[in-house]
Amino acid sequence: MADALLQQYQTLLTPSDALIEDLSRLQGDIMILGAGGKMGPALAKLAIQAVAAAGTNSRVMAASRFSDAGLMTELQEAGIETHPVDLLDDRQLFGLPEVENVLYLAGMKFGTTGNEPLTWAMNAYLPGRVAAKYRNANLVAFSTGNVYPFSAVESGGATEATLPDPVGEYAQSCLGRERIFQYASLEFGTPVLLYRLNYAIDVRYGVLLEIARTVLESRPLDLTMGYVNVIWQGDANEIALRSLHHCTSPAKILNVTGPETLSVRMVAEEFGHLLGKKPEFIGTEESTALLSNATECVKLFGHPRVGIQTMLELIADWLLQGRETNRKPTHFQERKGRF
Repeated sequence: MADALLQQYQTLLTPSDALIEDLSRLQGDIMILGAGGKMGPALAKLAIQAVAAAGTNSRVMAASRFSDAGLMTELQEAGIETHPVDLLDDRQLFGLPEVENVLYLAGMKFGTTGNEPLTWAMNAYLPGRVAAKYRNANLVAFSTGNVYPFSAVESGGATEATLPDPVGEYAQSCLGRERIFQYASLEFGTPVLLYRLNYAIDVRYGVLLEIARTVLESRPLDLTMGYVNVIWQGDANEIALRSLHHCTSPAKILNVTGPETLSVRMVAEEFGHLLGKKPEFIGTEESTALLSNATECVKLFGHPRVGIQTMLELIADWLLQGRETNRKPTHFQERKGRF
């Protein structure tokens, strides 16, 4: 059973035929900046697998501080070219190879409260330096749905046309990141896609895992932020790579998440069924939540391959088998923008 679970998980991380076809048409090499975070390693591995399946000569490169030397070795063994750099150091940044395609994942979220200067440096200053370095590349810049105001639950979430109204300095700095890339797109003609993600999940981290662990440990779950959007990390990474074909000048904005508005209460109750635990709740659902409308994303790339029920069952089994997880909280219930 344990081996079957791991095999199922690994299968859900393999490239789709659509991704392979898209990368077969992509010209040039791929650079992933900030590749040492939660999504970067899996994104790099997905890219190298898809490039190999497409039979192209594109190189996949990963740039990060790589404070974990083991991760750098792991990526190298997968065929990924690694570049240990401090992106805030201009000499190191501008010494990176020139490439035709860039995915920008660098940024700071958790620990921003009390460390606001570094937050702004990472989220708003660094994008300007990256935009100058890679002004001639297709550039997919990871952003967040936190730039939006809260939406009425029944509205279906903010669309790409919704005006930003970020709550708190983290979200404000993320809007700063977007504005800098938008400026570069207009000033240099750089093809850019602003990739507003909300929320990627995996068996090792994310909103669903946090809800599941709360239920499993018989702790009360706060329902104040009563509704969320999520997307499987593998699907989010696929969309990021396929988005290299949709970069434009002026910059294109794209909401990236699952098409469903999920009730936190109902998710917890389903986990209760799967884990054999009765969920405990505190608080009541507010009439608004941080929600994004994924209609445009579905139009461009189709529905995510991994559905909600599959995610719930996989995460429940993962926890019941006692497998490794990241215990860092997501703070998805935060309503005042303090991360």
